[in-house]
Order: sequence, then structure tokens, then C-alpha cells
Amino acid sequence: MNHLDYYASAKRPVETCVLGSGGFGRSFLAQGMRVPLMRARIAVDIDANIAAAAFAALGVPAADVALCFNADEARRAWDQGKYIAAGDFSAVVGLAIDVVVEATGNPEAGARHGRMAIEAGHHLVLVSKEVDSVVGPYLAHLARQRGKVVTPVDGDQPSLLIGLITWAQLLGFDIIAAGKSSEYDFVHDQAAGNMTSNGQTVSVPGFAPHWALGTRPVMEIAQARAQACAALPQRCVPDLCELLVVANVTGFMPDRPDLHAPIAHVSEVPSFLGARAEGGLLAGGQVLDVFHCLRRPDEASFAGGVFVIVRCDDRVTWDLLAAKGHVVSRDGQRAMVYLPRHLLGLEAATSVLEAAIHGRSSGAQAPFPRLDLVARATRKLSAGTVMAMGGHHHTIDGTAGELHPAKPLGSGNPVPFYLAANRQLVRNVEAGSLITLEDIEIGPGSTLLALRRQQDACFFGQSMATMTTP
Repeated sequence: MNHLDYYASAKRPVETCVLGSGGFGRSFLAQGMRVPLMRARIAVDIDANIAAAAFAALGVPAADVALCFNADEARRAWDQGKYIAAGDFSAVVGLAIDVVVEATGNPEAGARHGRMAIEAGHHLVLVSKEVDSVVGPYLAHLARQRGKVVTPVDGDQPSLLIGLITWAQLLGFDIIAAGKSSEYDFVHDQAAGNMTSNGQTVSVPGFAPHWALGTRPVMEIAQARAQACAALPQRCVPDLCELLVVANVTGFMPDRPDLHAPIAHVSEVPSFLGARAEGGLLAGGQVLDVFHCLRRPDEASFAGGVFVIVRCDDRVTWDLLAAKGHVVSRDGQRAMVYLPRHLLGLEAATSVLEAAIHGRSSGAQAPFPRLDLVARATRKLSAGTVMAMGGHHHTIDGTAGELHPAKPLGSGNPVPFYLAANRQLVRNVEAGSLITLEDIEIGPGSTLLALRRQQDACFFGQSMATMTTP
């Protein structure tokens, strides 16, 4: 596709506002200053000075940045052509913005921002998968009612994987599996006998015999590698959350709640991610999963990229492609087609322009809630414990994430992971138990809870009157 031609119908640059000036937001601002068809001169953070600091770090002169604490200040700064740094979305929501980029990663604030953006008549780029995993389909529904779209973002794996899956479907490939590499590689220093992942290094003295797949059963070597690396985390909540977004758009599903997540070389992935009847790990077809990229320090990373595993229907063609370096399973039955990248805000403009110029989502116009990300207690959690969401991966201490079929909120049903985040437990939760709505206290005024109840009513036919109030 010729991207310049595709977006050539734009009559003017697209005006954007980014909420959250951290890693993703800063990269969006940095590249937004270079995209001819887009302007990125409004940033909102928890403190206006934080947003201003992001502009300063990108070389914007202080005289060109206005700190805005209310709508009147923002309007004057807008009319003067200044960069706007705000501490509250309400100060800028009334400006002539085309697309709002929600990248705070905060479930409650993100839900509030999303609803505000849609009600103000803006398109919404929903980078915050924490929000998307709980109420993304309903936000998309609200936007459609107003002639707007909610979209995932190119630069993050869900949008890129949706694009790759639908590309493969368009071309008629038989897709066996799809997914992404995990957040961090497993880097093996063979001389030192250790493994490093996410800055943590552990000794793996018995790993050498499991370095190569060879002719061994994949189940056997997957288990051996996982056991050898047991001191390193092998399940990551963001991986689950991102695949949930993909499932809600494509209908592809994981075949186990915590994924298989094998530790594998790039060249081995199509051998691992095949059906069990064919020597792989999977229960069936069109399965979503991840792999931990196993490599030496001097080898290239998969860089959090995305992939599809397709059937090699024409063996002669795939033999030709394998000779050209394409990755084919050891039995020649499956191949991996992949994009070894995700560039955060640097490539987000394609989703922004798609929404503003063509009124299209990079995901789906009407996603359906097929999965919920839920929390299982990994130890006893006492009443009064605050389920604090923390760290780069927005995890909750004492819990592990799992993907389950989506259900409306109700008695005994597990509560979505990020609806439970930052809430206080009102009763003890035993180790191994799923956390339910009755286990947590949600105060009045929760936008996230209100939107989730509305999503349940919209998609599962639940009457508001029959829903349990926490």
C-alpha cells in the first residue's frame, strides 16, 4: 500500500491531544512534531509541569509552552498557536481536537478520559490496554453512536497483530496461531552459564542440553527450558491484556488461561505453536499465544514483534520460501510470518490518521467482549489489603492474571483485573481463588464500573436493575 496516497485526501493536519507523557506519550510527541499530516501540541499529565517537561525535553522553547489550568487559559493558548501543557483533560477537551490519544495506563482515569473524549465529539486512540480490557467494546459502541471511532494504536502489539491476522485472512492463509513475543527476551550467556530477562540474571547451569530443539518433542523441551529458568518470570500481565484486545476483534482465542508461553528461538516458533496432533503445544487452531525469545547476547531481538503461524499448503512454494530464509517448522507443515518490531508512539500516527481522515479503526469498528482478564490470588490476601497496581507492567502483588470467557459482573463471577486494581479487599481471599466483585470495595463515582455495567447491558442483555451493586 502507498501510504502517502492513502492519506492524501487530508485537507489539513490532524489535531491531537495526548493524555500521559510517559514512555508512549513522549515518543508520540517526539514523532508527532515530524509528521506533516499531524500536529501534537497538547499534552496532559497528572501535573501540567510534567507535560511541560516533556515538551522541554523535546526542544520546545519554554516561551512556546503554555501551562493551562482551565478552559479559558487553554483557549487563549490555542488561539496563540502555543504548545499546551495541562494537568486535567477538562481544561482542553473543548478545543478543536480531532483525535485524543489516551496513554495514561490508569484504568479509572483512562475510562473517564475515554468517555469525555467521545462525548466531546473526538475520535479516541486507546493506548491504555488496561481500560480496553475492561470496557473497550463499549467505548467503541458509544463512539459509533456519535459517528466517531475508538481504535487501538499502531506502535503497540494489539493493532499490529490485528493487522497481520487480517492481512493473512485476506490472502486466504490457514492461520493456526497468532501472537507476539513476550515483553522481554531470554538472553543466554553460554560461557557464564546464566540467563538474563528484564534486567534479572540467574544461573542456569543445566540449560546447555536444552539450547537446541533438535528432534526432541517440543512439549519435553518446553518443559525443560521452563524448569531451568524457573527463577525468571514466565507469565506477564501485559501479554495477556494485549491478546485480550486481539481476541475481542478477531475471535482468535488462547487455549489455556495463562498461555503456553514457550521459551524458544525465533526459528523454532512454528514448531512449538502447532497442534498437539502434529507435535506442537496447541489444542486446536486460531490460537493466541506468546513466546519468550531465546537468544545469545549477540543475536537480534524479536523486539516485541507479532506473528502468525500459517499452514504450508503448497509444499513446493514453501520449500522455495524456506530457501530464501523464511521460518518454517521442522516438519515443513507450518511457517511463521512476522513483524519484528513495535515502535510505540513513533508509528502511532497511522492509527491517528486512519481515524481522523477515513473514520476507521485500526482494530474493528465493533469489537465484542469475548474475554476478561481476571486475577487469581497466588497467596492468601487478607481483608483490608489494597490491590495496588504498580510497576512498569501494572501488576497487582499477590495475584496472577488469567484469560477467561467474558461474563457480566455478578455474584460469583471473577472481576476484571483492572477493575479490581487499586481497590480494597472487603474479605479474605484464599490462595488459588479468583477475585470476585464481592471481594472488593468500589466507591461511588467509578466511571470504570459504570461503563462496565453499561457494556454488560449492551452485549449480554443484562438489565441494569438486576445487576448486583458492590
